[in-house]
Amino acid sequence: MNINRKNDDLKYMRLLSEKYPSTRAVTREIINLTAILNLPKGTEHFMSDIHGEYEAFCHILNNCSGVIYEKVMLLYRDTLSKEEIKEICTLIYYPSDKLRLLKQERELNAGWYRTALERMLEIARVLSSKYTRSKVRKAMPEDYAYIIDELLHAQKDEDNNQERYHSNILDTIIRINADDFVISLSGLIKRLAVDHLHIVGDIFDRGDSPDKILDLLMRHHSLDIEWGNHDILWMGAACGSEACIAGAVRNCLSYHTTRTLENGYGISLRKLVTFARSLYPDKEPMEAALTAITVIRTKLEGQVILRNPEFGMDDRLLLDKVDFDRAQIKIGNLTYPLTEKVFPTVDRADPYALSSEEQQVMDDLKAAFLDSDRLQKHVAFLYDNGGMYQIYNGNLLYHGCVPLNEDGTLHEVEFFGETFSGKAYFDMADTIARHAYYGRSKSQKGLDFMWFLHCGTTSPLCGRRIKSFERAFIADEAARREEKDPYYRYYFERSTCEMILEEFGLHSAASHIINGHTPVRTVRGELPIRADGRLLVIDGGFCKNYHETTGIAGYTLIYNSHGLRLKAHQPFRSIDEAVRRNIDIHSESEIVETEKRRMMVDDTDVGAALQSEIDDLYRLLALYRSGELTPRKG
Repeated sequence: MNINRKNDDLKYMRLLSEKYPSTRAVTREIINLTAILNLPKGTEHFMSDIHGEYEAFCHILNNCSGVIYEKVMLLYRDTLSKEEIKEICTLIYYPSDKLRLLKQERELNAGWYRTALERMLEIARVLSSKYTRSKVRKAMPEDYAYIIDELLHAQKDEDNNQERYHSNILDTIIRINADDFVISLSGLIKRLAVDHLHIVGDIFDRGDSPDKILDLLMRHHSLDIEWGNHDILWMGAACGSEACIAGAVRNCLSYHTTRTLENGYGISLRKLVTFARSLYPDKEPMEAALTAITVIRTKLEGQVILRNPEFGMDDRLLLDKVDFDRAQIKIGNLTYPLTEKVFPTVDRADPYALSSEEQQVMDDLKAAFLDSDRLQKHVAFLYDNGGMYQIYNGNLLYHGCVPLNEDGTLHEVEFFGETFSGKAYFDMADTIARHAYYGRSKSQKGLDFMWFLHCGTTSPLCGRRIKSFERAFIADEAARREEKDPYYRYYFERSTCEMILEEFGLHSAASHIINGHTPVRTVRGELPIRADGRLLVIDGGFCKNYHETTGIAGYTLIYNSHGLRLKAHQPFRSIDEAVRRNIDIHSESEIVETEKRRMMVDDTDVGAALQSEIDDLYRLLALYRSGELTPRKG
């Protein structure tokens, strides 16, 4: 066995020698990788629960949750006023808009451009210090890469030759096309400010522009996505789940965001609206459509539950409990009046069956979802770059929860003839979700499971008993109250979070759980730091409807060589206002330092991979020197 292992190792070394065919090539790469290993780690940016709020998301993405402001403040706090610093930052965030506004307000002369460009180059120089020159060069806009490289790495000499050379470059830029260069330089600064972006779930619903957000994310240089319950709803809809389609359409009607469907994805609601108006002629067209699709969704969800008793959601079968004559429903021992008095499409003998007209509406919507090229493109991107969870640089990222029992132990579920809990449950869910999209057979079980992931009582993406029927048809708030998974009690406890981290193979005291999904209600005294800092809640609070109950616009997270820092954000009004008034929305006074230690590349998973590669190169070098392998040259 040892002989086989040695032979396999030699085969691997021969393959490696094809890439590094000489002792000089191996030595050069060892020096290069060792140098990279000792650089500070690049900045990671965590955002969650964006919920279609494009402008707020765009602003926080542009300002990198305050990273750029901090660097500019560090450079110029002793020489510039706070307003001047804010104006530089706004120029970096929105260069085209800010230049247009400044030209309306005053003439931008050569002196202004030179000062702005020199400051932006200095900011880029500071931000580039964490990276190799090669990586910085790759981040540069192609058209100006050579020029920016020259300007960033200016060297002083005794005759000031370099200074004159770079001054002439700037003079030429200002004379020919200064605006384009400012725009390109601002893009480089934003790219250098954040090395990697994490989206911890829920891009869809509530706001009207998830499609624009996904277009923006598809252009990002480095990111991962942890699916949220609202994302999986739209992913299930794109797979062809009728229950998910009805849920997605209802959300758009309920949140008044039909722009997402009609303008964003080219999905027409004409047949639904026409059908709904024939049923509810006294209602406004969109209100009638909302009522009609809510009834359809309730029926389809009932069908899913009846087909899948293992989901354990029989308590959600409520249509058969309705007293249609009295317009009331009995749930448990309590009877509630219904806000909707007529249900013309419900067959009392078979309440979960769609009428022929409802089925025609669903057939039309299903075809539209499956045929929407833009939606399918966006969902493919979510699959290619996302998953149920992510382990990155020693941290565990997921959107919802790890389902627990009442005693705090891992909750076991049984699906497809097997029992799952903890990490195995997440892995199984990830596999089934991918099969639902890529599996050409599109099994009904897989499609039903996508709906379960969206709103199942024990789904790791949901974690609460969703009372969609009660919210739609019962006014009594007590009936609408949704019980949460025990996870949301136990995730305040250090021992629980450490148990979860170990379940996912993370045993370091420096590891954290990064969690989205639940807004932090600061007005009630809630804090985003749980379990002595082992768990951080970063629900971004982008949704405008949450601002009154949370008190702020949520949190984002920055992880760099100085440690982990949560950033509180104030509500964002508009990009136009941000450009005109140089407004930022991160709150300097609410930065929470969760740890202070210098995080180097060699502390990370990336560092471990680099070290392994360096070790292999040392072994190859030893083989060259011993004569067991012959270098091809050098």
